[in-house]
Amino acid sequence: MPRSSLSIARPYPRRQAIASPGLPAAHPLWLRLCHWINAVAVTLMLTSGWRIYDASPLFDFRFPRAATIGGWLGGALQWHFAAMWILVFNGLLYLAMSVATGRFRRRFLPLTPRMIWSDLVSALRGRLSHADPRHYNAVQRFAYVGAVADLALLVASGLVLWKPVQFSSLRLLMGGYDTARVVHFCAMSALAAFIVVHLAMVILTPRTLVAMLRGR
Repeated sequence: MPRSSLSIARPYPRRQAIASPGLPAAHPLWLRLCHWINAVAVTLMLTSGWRIYDASPLFDFRFPRAATIGGWLGGALQWHFAAMWILVFNGLLYLAMSVATGRFRRRFLPLTPRMIWSDLVSALRGRLSHADPRHYNAVQRFAYVGAVADLALLVASGLVLWKPVQFSSLRLLMGGYDTARVVHFCAMSALAAFIVVHLAMVILTPRTLVAMLRGR
């Protein structure tokens, strides 16, 4: 019997190669440090921001006091501003290193709506592999790039709320102070949703946490 007749056809192509100890590290040390510093800064900003929101809520609800830090408005503002500078400088370092090392281009490009839709359909059908932590599918690329853009929007709208006179041009660009508050809240909500999904994916694929701790 010909050799070709013994081959077994795979119903779906393999999307990723299995990672092995001999392969390059999935995440370099500088990226892992930036990731964990960013995780701490974002946690502090969210929990202090919720306390600030409770002092003057936009909508008819408040966050549980146990989920906030700062104790009172002044204390929450101090935590928020301290974490903001950590987030800004750490974020700038991450972007600079990602561009300088070519990692941004390798990991996140190309990215097209067609690729995102194709991988989203595969993920919903359980056909999207996560075997290699060095490879991001299109849905992951879109989510991570979106998270970076959302953080930039959070910082920009936060600057308007912090110094509306000094950043008057930015305030006008956002449609005024009150609109900037809504933008800030919506961007915060989008970031919180991203974190929930991100943690869910870590629970489903624990090796991604190991890779972020050990590099591979």
